[in-house]
This record gives sequence, structure tokens and C-alpha cells, in this order.
Amino acid sequence: MTETVFMTGGTGFIGSYVVNHLIRERDERIALLVRAKGRQDAERKLWRGLQLHMDAERFWDALSRIDFVYGDLTASRLGMDDAGWDRVTRTAGSILHIAASLNRKSAKDCLNVNLRGTLGVVKLAQAVAARNGLRRFSEVSTTAIAGRRAHETLGEDEMIEWDRSDYDPYARTKKFGEHMVRELLPDVSHLFFRPSSVLGDSRRPATTQFDMTRMCMLSELPVIPISPAARLDVVNADWVGKAIAILHTKDRPAHDTYNLSSGVASKTVTEITHTLARFEGKRPPVIRGDLEKPFERLIELANTVPGKNAFTLLASLLQVFWPYLTFDTVFRNDRAVAEVGEAPVAFTEYCGPLYRWVKSVGWKYPYRELPERPVSAAVSGEVRA
Repeated sequence: MTETVFMTGGTGFIGSYVVNHLIRERDERIALLVRAKGRQDAERKLWRGLQLHMDAERFWDALSRIDFVYGDLTASRLGMDDAGWDRVTRTAGSILHIAASLNRKSAKDCLNVNLRGTLGVVKLAQAVAARNGLRRFSEVSTTAIAGRRAHETLGEDEMIEWDRSDYDPYARTKKFGEHMVRELLPDVSHLFFRPSSVLGDSRRPATTQFDMTRMCMLSELPVIPISPAARLDVVNADWVGKAIAILHTKDRPAHDTYNLSSGVASKTVTEITHTLARFEGKRPPVIRGDLEKPFERLIELANTVPGKNAFTLLASLLQVFWPYLTFDTVFRNDRAVAEVGEAPVAFTEYCGPLYRWVKSVGWKYPYRELPERPVSAAVSGEVRA
């Protein structure tokens, strides 16, 4: 019997890669939680995510494998009414929880989505397990759960230390989310996926995620105040999505936790910024680690300046991501590479075309409206809430 995978976050950046891989390479049905007013609204939201991966014709075909579950991650019973809850608990064979708030500045958003939302999905998993059994519960976490680090190389079992401080609410709530799953679903097979900095697609320059790509702007500075040998664990989204889909659907994964990262193959600040400069035909920046602390103080000062411009926007992003640029810590990916059968693509292999493309579109993806459904296209199911 074909399994139904109940999924959250399928309309998001990483989720769209997972949905695309499942549709192209597997035969599972997908019950997709979506916050929408109705079917047309749900289709538009999913199209925004999947148009990076497929044309409209293939999208309409893909809908025959997707059942929309209308709801809200932070609402009671995920916003589903009795009929919707009954259908999901009766048909779901596994659960793949991807949705999360990445708002590192907002403790409120992280609390509501990453903790309350995850608790809601866990309670659904308990109901599914009690009714028909649950093959697996998988959660997309993050390498940020490792907390404040400096100059380390970490495996999956070395990352959670409860006495170690976290960089931000995102890391803190995702770490507790993992703990909650382990505590509340002790008898259900569970997997945790921990992506590092997911940035770009190794196969094409187009992307729908732009915040992290702004870090490439560092290559245009005359001087970069970071240690020249600091490693940046950046991983391509196409490999991350493939790894999640393969491992979630695998009968017997070898482990319960996987870093989805570049690991010891991560490139240094020097390698990345010099690659970007050469691609643009510009002089490479000077890398000065001794200026790191003064630059941190400059970032703090810049974030007190009123108004918005290119400098204050970069300063705002740097305030959030600076710890992840300077902590020189990478996360071993041996487990995932062995089971996926391939390693991620080095960021230096595709960062140049990626950065040129995002600048060419003004840091905004050129979304296309969804064309009219062909008369012959099949209609997928839906679960109302």
C-alpha cells in the first residue's frame, strides 16, 4: 500500500525541494498542511514554492499526489476540525515536520512556531500512532543547536550540551524541539535532520531564498574583518532536500540524527570570497582577522542608525548572522553522505553564478502566476479545517 506522508513546511524553501524529490523519485502521497483560505489559495502557495523546480504542466500533474490539509501550525489540533483530524490520523503513515520560524530576532515567533507548533505536530503523531501505528516521525532541526562554539569540528552526538549558551531564540527553540520529540515519542521511530547554512542550488543560479545570499556581499568589501582560515559550513539546498526525502522514506536508516552539512570539506572565508571576486573579475578583498572585534562594534553601532539603506540592511543581517560567520565550526556529514550516496557540492563551485543571479533580479524572485488548470488535469484531495 502506498504510504501517505503528512508534511508541514512543504511550501517553504527546503520543503519545496523535499516535495519535488518525493514527487519525482518516489510514489508516496503527500498530505500537506497549508494555511490557506481554500483550494485555490493552497494551490497558489504551493506553486510559489514548486515553480523553482517544475513548470505548470508538471505542477498540475503533481497535484494528483497531494492532499491539502487546511490548518494552522500554532492552532489547537493544528487548526483541523473533527473530520480533518479523523482523516489525517486514519491515513498518515509517517510525519515529516519541516515548518519552522527562522526569525532569529524574535523570541515570540520562535516560541510559537518552533515550540508550540512542534508540540502540536507531536500530539498529532501520538494520535496517529495510537490509532494505526506510525512508521516514522522526522523533524528538520539545525546545526545551530550546537550553541556557542569556536574552532571545532562536531559529530551529531557531540552537539547538544544543555549548559552551553545559544546564539539566538531560533537555536534555543530548535534544540528544545528535538528534546520534546525524544521525550514525547519514545516508542516511535524518529529522525532528526540538522542542516547547516543552506544556500543556493548547485545545479542552477536561481533561488527563492535571499537573506543568506547577502553574505556574499562581503566579497565586495576591500577588507573583510574575519580570520582568513575561518570555515563556513554552507550546503546546497538540492542535496539537503534529496537527503531528507531519501532518509525519511528509507526502511532502516543507520542512525537517528544526521547533519546535512559540508562538514570537513567546508570552504574558508578566503576561498569563498576570492572565488566570488575572481568570478566578477574584481580584486580579491584583504582578509584581516585582527579587525574582527572592532568590526563587531561597528555592526552594533550601525544597528542604532535610523533609516534603511544598503549599509544598514547589511548591518542588520550581519548582527544576526555574524556569530555563524566567525565561529569557525563545521559539522561532520559522514553519516548522511554514506546513506545518500553522494556528498554536497562545494559552495565555491556555484557561488559565483548564484551571486550574479540574485543581484540581476534585485534580490527578489520573479514569481510567475499560476496558469489556468488544463481541463484534463486531475484534482487532488483536501482535508478541511
